[in-house]
Amino acid sequence: MKAPVRTVLFLLQFIVLGLALAYVVNQFWPGAAEQVRGRLGTNAATSALSTNIAAATSAQTEATRAHNSRNSQSSAADGGRASYADAVSHAAPSVVNIYANKVVPIRRGYTSPLIQRFFGGSVVGPIEKGRQRSLGSGVIFRADGYVLTNNHVIAGADDIQVLLYDGRVAQAQVIGTDTDTDLAVLKIDAANLPAIVVADQAPANVGDVALAIGNPFGFGKTVTMGIVSATGRQLVQNPYEDFIQTDAAINSGNSGGALVNAYGELIGINTAVFRQSGGAEGFGFAIPVTTAKWVLDQIIANGQVIRGWLGIEYDDVKVPINSGLPAAASGVDVVDMYADGPAVKAGLRAHDILLKLNDEPIVGQNELRNREAHLAPGSKIKIEGLHEGGIPFSTEVTLMQRPAMSAPAGG
Repeated sequence: MKAPVRTVLFLLQFIVLGLALAYVVNQFWPGAAEQVRGRLGTNAATSALSTNIAAATSAQTEATRAHNSRNSQSSAADGGRASYADAVSHAAPSVVNIYANKVVPIRRGYTSPLIQRFFGGSVVGPIEKGRQRSLGSGVIFRADGYVLTNNHVIAGADDIQVLLYDGRVAQAQVIGTDTDTDLAVLKIDAANLPAIVVADQAPANVGDVALAIGNPFGFGKTVTMGIVSATGRQLVQNPYEDFIQTDAAINSGNSGGALVNAYGELIGINTAVFRQSGGAEGFGFAIPVTTAKWVLDQIIANGQVIRGWLGIEYDDVKVPINSGLPAAASGVDVVDMYADGPAVKAGLRAHDILLKLNDEPIVGQNELRNREAHLAPGSKIKIEGLHEGGIPFSTEVTLMQRPAMSAPAGG
């Protein structure tokens, strides 16, 4: 046998013998391997590695706990609003669906083949009466049955049905309307009505969460979410506008519904949406709850909204670039006057600049219009300002009740 072959056989025999010996030793001395590794130093390395792994795991666990704690504190700070289900469950029962029916004239056309053959096309027929239904939403303001909605939802209706959250249907009576703010107050006779909670302690702020609840397109109770995008917006549709702008989707049928905050408290009445292509484009508008509540109280008490009136039209002061005055100058510029109105009788003139009312600065047209409206007719007020040419003046004006104005087109 050649030498290389013998060498290989010897090695194989040696390996088999070694394995057999290791098996026997392990059977009779199980801890021998650990002791050998310990003497060689490998056990210490393994122990150190285990310690490092444990330390790393512990550190990761502590980091996770700290992260969760921070998240928990953050959630607590903003009211824990990971979900707005609680807010919706509080507010949604107070939002109702409104179905306003009215009789409208309909002109029918005759389109039979015989008539088309003799007269060369369709022939306009007589005017007939037909029923038209408007869809909208409303908010239960008081448990005794007062519901607030938009005037354009129920305008001209001779039959108004209110669908409650629990499926009950109630006939509604119109208590009063206010075209100047596009609001209407209805009364229904039903028990166990859930009045909405009103957030009238603090105004809505830009960045606040806003939830719009209503009946879009007649689909039924629907909630959309966004934020308060701006406040004090004007669309030049009604005389008294101080809209909350929101990107919560507001569509046809949402009018008169609720805009609530993250706690389910009412902050506005959904009223209008800006459209160019016919879809929701992130520009919804709501009447602030303070305005809505004031109108509601006036209508319940008086059957109408009674406002003080100066008898003038005014605009914000426009400061020329080279005038040396600040760009955001306060006051209003009188642009038109009503004959025999309070302002004319008190000696005010067109192009006067009004700066103060009852010694308080006039910020701008929106602010003055609201202050004027909230004063009772017959009140005597002090007006200070500048006549044309910069001549100072101070005069007393006795307010009248604002007369009924022509209603703007509904939207």
